[in-house]
Amino acid sequence: MTTAPTPGTVSPGPPQPGPGLAGPASGASGVSGAPAEPGPSQPPRPLPRTVPAPTPGTAARKRYRPRIDYELISCGLHGHVLVGLDAAEVRPTDADVVRDYGGLRWHRCLRCDAWIVQDVPTAPTSQYPPEVVDLDIPLRGRRLRDRYVLRLIVLDRILHALVFAALGAAIFAFAADKDHLHNAWRRILTALQPYSGSWIVKDVNKLFALRHSTLYLLGAAAAVYVALLLIECVGLWSARRWAEYLTFAELALFVPFEIYELAGTVTALKIVTLVLNLAILLYLLLVHRLFGVRGGVKAAMAAYGDEG
Repeated sequence: MTTAPTPGTVSPGPPQPGPGLAGPASGASGVSGAPAEPGPSQPPRPLPRTVPAPTPGTAARKRYRPRIDYELISCGLHGHVLVGLDAAEVRPTDADVVRDYGGLRWHRCLRCDAWIVQDVPTAPTSQYPPEVVDLDIPLRGRRLRDRYVLRLIVLDRILHALVFAALGAAIFAFAADKDHLHNAWRRILTALQPYSGSWIVKDVNKLFALRHSTLYLLGAAAAVYVALLLIECVGLWSARRWAEYLTFAELALFVPFEIYELAGTVTALKIVTLVLNLAILLYLLLVHRLFGVRGGVKAAMAAYGDEG
């Protein structure tokens, strides 16, 4: 399987069905205007999955419910997924994914169902395209949507990892040079005597009151948390279920502390952080059906199975 570049490859549309020209293949649900294969042949075999209807990009938009076609986003970012680009000829059984018509070759994108026109290769490297049942179908439908959402969660986890990595490094640096910094802080306090009662000064004094061992333990805890976040990122990027459970447990552990902090002082950052973490928890629990919710993993796989 190869991926064709998108610029300049999409035709305004293949010939519409007319006398002697068949309509779209049965496997291309919702795809109109697909080229017909010349000559009589048996009905083309469907792709080894159930194609979601309607085709990405063709569904009517509701006014207050914008629809995101993740297949079109993926094809725009990575190009269409086409087969038979290097085949010398195509067979009637290949009509679901590639056809010859009018001296051109029409390829159906396996991800977004668009028909892309290409010239017949002048130096083919294979006789025929791969069998339809042997095709590696790319992610689409709910699987593709969930992959995008999980990777957005990965970006959130990476941001947390960067913040805590910087915090851990600062704690270790502070612990290593605490005595020298404490002397400098005393000189600063002399100049800031009128503001000695402010909360900033009190918090800094509490920081200097910590023992070296406590500071090193805090730095080590930050480092362990960063390692945990990176493990989550690797697992979520690959859509591993164990990573979803790990992320859920980690967020559920911190939410009570976030609520406690919000009860003390209310800031926009604390509110955004709490709302975002609650949204991730609900998404993992309800959409990915963790802990047996809504039928658990079997129901989730069944929902994906409806689309392939």
